[in-house]
Amino acid sequence: MALPRGVGLMHRRLRRPPGPSWAPPSSPQQRVRSVVTEKSRAMETKEKRKAPEGCGSSWEKRLADVATPLWRLPYEEQLQVKYESQRKALRTLASRLEEAGIDAHRPGGLCCPLRPIVPSPVINGYRNKSSFSVNQGPDGNPKTVGLYVGTGRARNIVCVKADHMENIPTKHKQVAQCYEEFLRRSPLEPCILFHRGGHWRELVVRTNSRGHTMAIVTFHPQQLGHEALTAQKALLKEFFTCGPGAVCALTSLYFQESTMTRCSHEQSPYQLLYGEPHIFEELLGLKFRISPDAFFQVNTRGAEVLYQEVGKLSQAAGDTVLLDVCCGTGTIGLSLARQVSEVIGIEIVEKAVEDARWNAAFNGISNCQFHSGKAETVLPQLLSSWKDDRPLVAVVNPARAGLHYRVVRAIRNCKAIRRLLYISCKPEGEAMRNFLELCCPPNPRKKLAEEPFAPTLAVPFDMFPHTAHCELVLLFTR
Repeated sequence: MALPRGVGLMHRRLRRPPGPSWAPPSSPQQRVRSVVTEKSRAMETKEKRKAPEGCGSSWEKRLADVATPLWRLPYEEQLQVKYESQRKALRTLASRLEEAGIDAHRPGGLCCPLRPIVPSPVINGYRNKSSFSVNQGPDGNPKTVGLYVGTGRARNIVCVKADHMENIPTKHKQVAQCYEEFLRRSPLEPCILFHRGGHWRELVVRTNSRGHTMAIVTFHPQQLGHEALTAQKALLKEFFTCGPGAVCALTSLYFQESTMTRCSHEQSPYQLLYGEPHIFEELLGLKFRISPDAFFQVNTRGAEVLYQEVGKLSQAAGDTVLLDVCCGTGTIGLSLARQVSEVIGIEIVEKAVEDARWNAAFNGISNCQFHSGKAETVLPQLLSSWKDDRPLVAVVNPARAGLHYRVVRAIRNCKAIRRLLYISCKPEGEAMRNFLELCCPPNPRKKLAEEPFAPTLAVPFDMFPHTAHCELVLLFTR
């Protein structure tokens, strides 16, 4: 998702830094106040809090309110809002399970115990990846690089610069500003609507903890010939290596010709115009290689805390086989590889699988195998013939759309899987459907034959300060 700004004095407002975890307030009055939803809670305090100095224009404040609706709240209050959101999701799951004939209500109306929310080790500038759009700005200039305010349905979309958004690092903002300067010098128009022509499109910036920076520019070729395309790539490279953009000190500059909203490397290869093909990140003592389109948790330090807890909750040790579904560059599986017998990872992005295999080899880890392909194709084939007597623990970390039904069915019908960790950034969304399919009574019509899972424990992690989102780790056992 796109992200925001706003809290210049955030740290000074906090009475104390967050501890290892946050517990809900004990005061009844505070608990009543915290039951409001994220957006309504933020809007409730909007007029009560004066915007921090240097917050910028009203458009920038609107962007911050849209992309990071909790930015006006002190961090401890943000955690309070998110904790209550997770409570609501677990109460909803309990009610849905009750409707399916399963006694799932526990104290507080939840389907399982909910631990205190684990705060992010970094509150501001934590994102290692940011996506910037190109569109008309508040001043009418179509070559504005920023984030959207408004909706297509209402036809009021405006692209607002992200200069004042607290969760975006300074380096990302610098690259975005330089890209905007390049566009305003270019004789080619931006591609706002495909059918109306134009060429320059979004910018993605990735960084690591050492400041190495990868920039990826998306370009619609329209009817340009090979020579014209080559000329535009040369101008872009010159700008970022010898021109004003050299101040960004890019480690990698990529260019992708795309005629679709989203385009994979297989559909349209990322073309390296300058620098190194990858950037690298260190996480839990391991080194990870990151390609342009590979998934990597956007909050690196937060991911370390998350993966350590996943390792504990999995109880995977000794002869255990760890199944890592939607594994990305292999971060979860590789971080747990030394405590298990074997890791089997599945990932749809081919380049991410290449990264995962490189990461395993570079870190001297030999008990991992990574499969490239759709999980709904690979996993059923893998588990249908599973004859291994070793304990099998599954970890799934899908996108917001959740798991494909065939993936859920394969996990549910594999008797060897007795413990499942589901990591979701939106448990109230499509993931809820997955939870119900995992836990419902056997259903021959849906081919859910084996013993159902039961939610056992929930642990929320704040991976996205200032936004309304967090990651919920939900442990299922049977």
